[in-house]
Amino acid sequence: MIITCHGEASFKISQGDLALVVNPQSKLAADITLFSAGRVDTSEKSGFVIDGPGEYEIKDVFIKGFASSGAKKKVNTIYLVTFEGMKLCFLGDIKGELDRETREAIEEVDLLFTPTDTYELAVALESKVIIPTNYNKDSLAKFLKEAGESEVKPVEKLVLKKKDLEGKEGEIIVLKEE
Repeated sequence: MIITCHGEASFKISQGDLALVVNPQSKLAADITLFSAGRVDTSEKSGFVIDGPGEYEIKDVFIKGFASSGAKKKVNTIYLVTFEGMKLCFLGDIKGELDRETREAIEEVDLLFTPTDTYELAVALESKVIIPTNYNKDSLAKFLKEAGESEVKPVEKLVLKKKDLEGKEGEIIVLKEE
């Protein structure tokens, strides 16, 4: 699995010839495209587009979307994605607490994509890897300080296999914007 950042909360996750894009800010080609806070312009290369809660299965990728509160009182969709045997959770632009059902559903997450202003929630979810989203220099520094990390060097892309996650607990990986 290869993960790259394409701005703020926009990520592309690919494995072989299958690509999943979350919150694209430009028209990225993908088999599956997810939007946390409502759909924006897509192209015919966006593949299957999901922009709200529900359960989906596309090309052996299982997706469950949960409604939550977002910024500026907008609806936010949290996505739990099972891809290549790994559980990925995208919190989107979450604000506030998770309801019990959602919290229980997203336990035992391998990769958690979380805004930097939700550090306590990120820790409580006990994921193996935490990937900060929606950050600037100051918010990332604060997030890392709360995590007790002195310095985490951003990487261009993250290449992972399920076995790479063994023994990891709350490791923070910062992805550079492409």
